[in-house]
Amino acid sequence: MGVSKFSSEVRERSVQLVLEQEAQHKSQWQAVTSVAQKLGCHAATVLSWVRQYERDGGRREGPTSSEKERIKALEREVKELRRTNEILRLASAFFAKAEFDRQQK
Repeated sequence: MGVSKFSSEVRERSVQLVLEQEAQHKSQWQAVTSVAQKLGCHAATVLSWVRQYERDGGRREGPTSSEKERIKALEREVKELRRTNEILRLASAFFAKAEFDRQQK
């Protein structure tokens, strides 16, 4: 996920506006589209912020923001460990061959 062009304050305020305006609209989606138009962004963007807020608050199934951060950190760690293991595997093969060649002389 890239860096958002919207600050965390704008995202939080947008979510609060959606929650405040839900009663004035026929559906949450209408409240989302209303806020998105005022903000000048896609409704899907605002909806994703609302959904994440709901997950973080335990009102919707799915990973919370902290769980998402933890998953990303673990994925980075796994990638680095795989890279390290590959380097160690290649080094081990190199030194094993060197030792075998030395013993053959």
